[in-house]
Amino acid sequence: MDRMIYVGMVGAREVAEAQGVVSNNLANANTTGFRADLQNLESRPLYGPGFGSRVFAGADSPGVDLTPAPPVTTGRDLDVAVQGEGWIAVQAGDGNEAYTRAGDLQISAGGILTNGAGHPVLGNAGPLALPPAERIEIGRDGTVSAKLMGQDNLAVLDRIKLVRPPGQDLVKGEDGLFRLRGGEEAQADASVTLIAGAVESSNVNTVDALVQMMSLARLFEMQVKVMKEAESTDQSASQLVRPG
Repeated sequence: MDRMIYVGMVGAREVAEAQGVVSNNLANANTTGFRADLQNLESRPLYGPGFGSRVFAGADSPGVDLTPAPPVTTGRDLDVAVQGEGWIAVQAGDGNEAYTRAGDLQISAGGILTNGAGHPVLGNAGPLALPPAERIEIGRDGTVSAKLMGQDNLAVLDRIKLVRPPGQDLVKGEDGLFRLRGGEEAQADASVTLIAGAVESSNVNTVDALVQMMSLARLFEMQVKVMKEAESTDQSASQLVRPG
């Protein structure tokens, strides 16, 4: 019976992990630029003594859904959405370059242009610093211009680094940012354009995610029933061999 309990336990554990992935997607259904994590369950053969037909459940994450989400118009001068494929380069917490689709930009107390999560946006020479200005404008090509105090014309300050590496070369970190698999930095791509006054919404399909949650909940209950049935069978077997 121990093998039966093991199969049920492993299945319940893997289903619980899959539920965690779907729950995280649902929690970020309204997060700007969020990319949904993918998950799937599969039957895997159980090797060892016994019948070769025995299998157990395994959870696997095949990657991230990189499907672009529709932009939402906000009217803010600092909000930008990447049009089509492409990424905004930011500085991650470890100081290395990373990439995001979250264009809810803002100016920190130190004059650094950051996104909503507080990651500094990278320009041609590192984090993009802005002087005190009456107005900030961001062009379609990522050019950042400002009307400085006491001046009438806009002055070009820097350009946001926009990249477009192949999707298969990107991996998602625990901080929600994407990086190249080899750890190198992507080259700036002048063909990537921005939509000013808008942000990209999350690409999580809430209806599909809720259906997945219900399906996984039923699978978890089924694995628990397997463990209970193993316990019941073990008790019945003990009674049969017990001396009269």
